[in-house]
Amino acid sequence: MSEPDRWRHMASAPRDGRRILVTVRSSEQGPAEVDVAYWSNGDRFGAEGWRASDSAPGCIVAYAEPELKCWMPMPSANLNRASAPSPWEGDDDRELDGSGI
Repeated sequence: MSEPDRWRHMASAPRDGRRILVTVRSSEQGPAEVDVAYWSNGDRFGAEGWRASDSAPGCIVAYAEPELKCWMPMPSANLNRASAPSPWEGDDDRELDGSGI
């Protein structure tokens, strides 16, 4: 991935269990935010789907597909970078990298 700091369509997100950054859409619970999530194939603790990385057996934080707007790979350690990326705030998903197909 030559451009790791770009938001991408969720349709292209890896579903292999690796942790990624996601933009959680704003809702009545609060503004958009960035979280670390991974795809789970499902187990005895929960169904297949996106889970927050701080989920634990018996306490699964699951995201429904429409709750997640876009994703990017986890950034590498960079001592010059002071903060995490901001959530995607564009109005049109077509502005994201790629077609989403």
